[in-house]
Amino acid sequence: MKGLMASFRLLSSTFAMSLAAAPAWAQSAPAPALSLELNAAQPSEKGCRLTFVVNNALGADLSKAAFEIALFNEAGVVDRLTVLDFKDLPAGKTKVTRFDLAGADCGKLSRVLINSATECAGTGVEPAACMRALKTATRTSIAFGV
Repeated sequence: MKGLMASFRLLSSTFAMSLAAAPAWAQSAPAPALSLELNAAQPSEKGCRLTFVVNNALGADLSKAAFEIALFNEAGVVDRLTVLDFKDLPAGKTKVTRFDLAGADCGKLSRVLINSATECAGTGVEPAACMRALKTATRTSIAFGV
């Protein structure tokens, strides 16, 4: 009986250690992402200056990334469509980019919608990767997303 109890304890502790180790092998690598944050919207001489913080965690350099956006006014009506060209986005790098939107009034801007990726190019990057992996956030009062 004593031997049986010792075997049971050994088996129990081995099982417990295997459960403790499970999360290490069960964790997967984070999904590739292209993070786009609307960081600021400020009046400028030309109209409204939008500042974006972009992080390319796709695992590959982007030689060109551009998005068509829709700007909505305070009534929720589309004011205009425009393309923002973020140019090159190196893998693993965070980049800050500003765009001056001529004639736009930041105070009347209620929403910025990413309509599509007009350009998404890089070695080994499929054209749909920019939209599929896109994660959006905002630090403004303006709604921002897809």
